Amino acid sequence: MTNTDLMVRMLEEAGVRWLFGIPSGPVLPLIDSLRQSSVQFILTASETSAGFMASTVGYLTGIPGVCASTVGPGATNLTTGVGSAWLDRSPLLAITCNVASPWLERRIQMRIDHQALFKPLTKASFSIRDGRVGETLSEALGLAIQEPPGPVHLDLPEDIAQANAAEWKGHRRASNQLPDLSKEAADAIAAALKKAHRPLLVTGLTFTRVSAARQLLQFVETQKIPFVSTLHGKGFLPEDHPSWVGVIGRARRTNVKALTDRADLIIAVGYDPIEINYEEWVGETPVIHVSTEVAEPGAGLNFVWNEACDLDRAIEAMNRLQTFANDWSPETWQEHRVRLERALRPGGSDFAVQAVIDILRNKLPANGILAYDVGAHTHQIATQWRTNQPKTLLATNGWSSMGYGIPAAYAAKLVFPDRPVVAVVGDGGFQMTAGELALARRLRLAVPVIVLNDGWLGLMKVKQERRNYPLSGVFLGDPPESPAHYFGVPCRPARTPEAFRDALDWAFALEEPSVIEAFIDVESYSATVFD
Repeated sequence: MTNTDLMVRMLEEAGVRWLFGIPSGPVLPLIDSLRQSSVQFILTASETSAGFMASTVGYLTGIPGVCASTVGPGATNLTTGVGSAWLDRSPLLAITCNVASPWLERRIQMRIDHQALFKPLTKASFSIRDGRVGETLSEALGLAIQEPPGPVHLDLPEDIAQANAAEWKGHRRASNQLPDLSKEAADAIAAALKKAHRPLLVTGLTFTRVSAARQLLQFVETQKIPFVSTLHGKGFLPEDHPSWVGVIGRARRTNVKALTDRADLIIAVGYDPIEINYEEWVGETPVIHVSTEVAEPGAGLNFVWNEACDLDRAIEAMNRLQTFANDWSPETWQEHRVRLERALRPGGSDFAVQAVIDILRNKLPANGILAYDVGAHTHQIATQWRTNQPKTLLATNGWSSMGYGIPAAYAAKLVFPDRPVVAVVGDGGFQMTAGELALARRLRLAVPVIVLNDGWLGLMKVKQERRNYPLSGVFLGDPPESPAHYFGVPCRPARTPEAFRDALDWAFALEEPSVIEAFIDVESYSATVFD
């Protein structure tokens, strides 16, 4: 048994089902070992997409997603996808297949210092130079899933990969146990609720990893308080609940902030400031931060309680608190939601992004998964889309890299082959990742890709407008007519709401991938994205 045979066996035992990447000489031993296993090698069009797909698998399953690259340019391409796992908190293993050990310190073709490259993007970087493959991989698997989860890098020289494996009896390092501070957290919340007139709950990225969501909803109902979430927190508390009042920091943020500014206490449960810093929206309002990591202090912030703890136990203790009266009125929340919905749809165009979102939401079943890219539409979807189910919206927030949407959608379809999955991307992001359509055709992944085609980098256009800059470097060109297919994947255009509905029906009826080019009006973003 070679070292790559051992690695693949250990990945199988850990529950890994796919390894994403692109072949090269140093990668071939790993691919050959995969051929004899249940772990499927998924050939991507770029290493960047391989990283995004692995990050998505890690997020959806809790089992580290795995991606691999060759030396040098393959490794640098991989870093963009690994960065998504780093700042979006997904368990991942990034394997760089390197030159043979005698060449590791030489200045030769393609070679760079992989560990220096990955160090700022990972929880740890290991170079397997002494043949301790089993021990190192076991440590990496354990570290990737420890709270907060994230990527771990393994650098594998080619001679080590092909060498005979040392005996490995096998063990996995247990995930770290966070302290039980449930009593302290509940006591702090109770004391604050006694004095507060308008408390507000906010959830975020860390809340997506708890199992006590139902108990937190009961806390909301018992205390009769409103709640908001971040982009990542959507769906983990139901958005059709009367206490839901919006998503912070996204489209029509001023509408949402008008209500959050009325709060005199912020109870942040599972909030990760990597999505949006507290300083950007809470001001001097007292904050109780209950999460798995301590929030970094900032100028003007007023933390009443700020500790890292076992989040599930803290929520359970919160839910046992008595009811405390406050001055909120459910009618206030309802009036706010009506104003927000109206402001999200400013009118002026028959076919703008708002219409695309509403039509798609009506067509996609409740358990359907929407993966969306980075751009102006990110802000609109985050606020306008409604979901009551966790992990049905996939986006990158902490990392916020264009090119995420299509690979994430395809990864989701691999994880959930029987559920409908859709990707929404801007025309700029589509240009970056259109090559992955060949992957979908090869694997027959029945995922419609909706391209919001308006001829602009819409988010940058709005930013230039807001800063009174002349528009420059953001025009992609007048959109051409849609082709019959991209890389063999059939394509249909849509220029009206009616045509878009028909195109969705066509795409959902297919048992293969598809592309819908929605030719929308770019100007509608100017009235919603940053207002």
